[in-house]
Order: sequence, then structure tokens, then C-alpha cells
Amino acid sequence: MILRKASFSEQPIIWEILQQAIEQRKQDGSTQWQNGYPNEQTVNNDIANGAAFVLIDQGQIIAYAAILNGIEPNYAEIEGAWLSNDDYLTVHRVAVSNKFKGKGTATQLFNLIEEICIKQKTYSIRVDTNFDNVPMLRILEKLGYTYCGEILADGAPRKAFEKRIGKLTAS
Repeated sequence: MILRKASFSEQPIIWEILQQAIEQRKQDGSTQWQNGYPNEQTVNNDIANGAAFVLIDQGQIIAYAAILNGIEPNYAEIEGAWLSNDDYLTVHRVAVSNKFKGKGTATQLFNLIEEICIKQKTYSIRVDTNFDNVPMLRILEKLGYTYCGEILADGAPRKAFEKRIGKLTAS
């Protein structure tokens, strides 16, 4: 499997995968992703900003994530505390194709995101999710992410996590 930046020609496949995730959140009884976000324009913006990444297995897109460099404004205020004040990557909009759920795909995706961090000499990853997103919460726990507290995203509370990887620096 490889993780690489997405191109505009892949937007329809990415959007299909995100729609599957949106429907799954709805079936789970969650309000997360049920208000028109994310949408096709979100994906276009991710691609235009170089933040859209696809996980490829045998030439097929099987997962999507937005990986952002720089400060995430929603993370400026946290009810709790981040593990570090160092530079970090932010991971948003994680979605796995229904055909590849339950096969370790999300774990592989996050492992490859960690490799990107190390290559960029950024040793921290931050991610947030809805309180009821049990699959994501399990993945974050399994992969050693630390619950840091609560942030607000579009006025809604989210659980915020951080993982220090590779070279550990003093904060």
C-alpha cells in the first residue's frame, strides 16, 4: 500500500468513499457529518491545497484523509492540554471504502501518515473526532494516541488526540 497526494481526477472516487462514511455515521445514529460537511467542495479544496491523500492498494483507492501542515485554528483552545507545543500534522476526514473496512486499512493509513511526519521532521500528529465515532476512537486507542481534551469544531464538541512519534523533542 502507498499513501500519496490525490489529484483532481480522483475527486469522484474520493467523494464516493466519503459518502459511504457519511452514510455509516448516519446509520450509527450520529449527527457527525450530517449537516452537509464534508462535501464535494471540501474535497476540491483539500486537493487544491495539497492536503488530500489517498491510500492505494493494487492500483485502487481504498481510503482518504486530509493531512494538513500548520496550525489548526480549532485546536487553539482546548479544554485539557496538548502533549506538546511543537509543530504537528492534523488529520481530518478519514474515510475507508466499505469494501476495505475491517481489514486494517485505517491502521495502515495512520502508519503511513506517521511516516510522512518523520520524513517532514514533524513529530506530532493531532486528530479530533466525534464522541460517538467508536470505530475512530478504537483506532486512535490502538495506535497509541493520547486523549488530550475537548475542542470545538463548528461549535460542536470533539474529542482531541495527539501522538508523538519518531524523534521526541522537549516541549
